[in-house]
Amino acid sequence: MMIYKFRAILDAEDDIFRDIAIEDTATLEDLHNALVNAFGFDGTEVASFYTCDDTWNQEDEIPMFDTGDTPGEMRTMADFQLQDLLHEDQTKIIYVYDFISMWTFLVELAAIEEPVPGATYPELLFSHGEMPAEAMEKQFEAEGDYESFHDFEDDLDEDDLNQFGDEDHFEDYGFEENWN
Repeated sequence: MMIYKFRAILDAEDDIFRDIAIEDTATLEDLHNALVNAFGFDGTEVASFYTCDDTWNQEDEIPMFDTGDTPGEMRTMADFQLQDLLHEDQTKIIYVYDFISMWTFLVELAAIEEPVPGATYPELLFSHGEMPAEAMEKQFEAEGDYESFHDFEDDLDEDDLNQFGDEDHFEDYGFEENWN
């Protein structure tokens, strides 16, 4: 058994992070619980991990609960040991807590070390910064310099606006006008 040392950084303007030591045989669910405790959450909200590439581009979701159509089909946090996903060649994972507030953390494996005799894991090694009262609002921006939909619409030509033909004939596209 080895010890993984992680730095979990809140995706916010201020530097807020926690350093955690945990066994490499622990599950993602164990890491989730350590993160909840380290950042002072009450643990009542749903969370997910996301695999990512070296530049933090989100890839596959690993949820807390199996939400698939067939029970047991979807793998959850409890199904993955840390050593199965994270190692020297793959050090990054994204953690999202509370899908309403979207607390987002960049979690990186910083070191792999021998366990310290007598230490209890998981262990909070270092804490920096105070958690804000609310998660940072995410800014989603469209390509271009648009302040309103009308600015976007002004950039479209007649062919763009008419690409779907007569808007009263939605059934031609496989859905009905009142689809919801």
